[in-house]
Amino acid sequence: MSDLAGKTERINDILEAFMGIPEEKCQGRDLLEQLIITILSQNTTDVNCFRAFETLAKRFRGEDGAVDWQGVADAPQADVADAIRVGGLGNQKSERIRNILQWVRREYGTYTIDPVCQMPPHDAIQRFTALKGIGVKTISIVLCFCCGTDIFPVDTHVNRICHRLGLVDEKASAEKTFWHMQDLVPPGNSFSLHLNMVRFGRRVCRARYPECGACPLTRECVWYAQNR
Repeated sequence: MSDLAGKTERINDILEAFMGIPEEKCQGRDLLEQLIITILSQNTTDVNCFRAFETLAKRFRGEDGAVDWQGVADAPQADVADAIRVGGLGNQKSERIRNILQWVRREYGTYTIDPVCQMPPHDAIQRFTALKGIGVKTISIVLCFCCGTDIFPVDTHVNRICHRLGLVDEKASAEKTFWHMQDLVPPGNSFSLHLNMVRFGRRVCRARYPECGACPLTRECVWYAQNR
């Protein structure tokens, strides 16, 4: 085990003791729904993301109560943009969502991306990131949360914490951090470490004014050693 892998394992153990072991995996949720929610979450808050999805689902609800993805794909872009406007970037996201839905229909013959769970993760990432609006974070969240794939998604919070802890270069992009961290996270702990880092980043290790006095990771933290 490398020094950084050992450090990552210690960090995971400390965060599980401090934050708890997450249990609320969304395995069983419709994968396409999760993909669209993750796209809506880009550059906005969780509250506005879910408000946008709820409005979209209400406006395009099918007879079975689920979202009518065919209706979304065929609707004028302005109608979709209006439905998701509360989430921000309505025009951009609506265009991308409609294009992605049309691609899904062509690729799989229906509005499902369930086969992604049977794909090798690298192949799934390569295929879906070729679509505008889907980055490594978006598809890795679907794989981790819905398929149960042992893959470690990296968002803004996770990237910031990995920088501060010295797990990656301080200038590494979220995508570079993603690829680097896959070999460091203890097997079977990707979901737990990801979600705990996200929560920890919101509550303690914030971008501005981090609560270092309440942090259990100061002994592992390069940023703390340099700035205390």
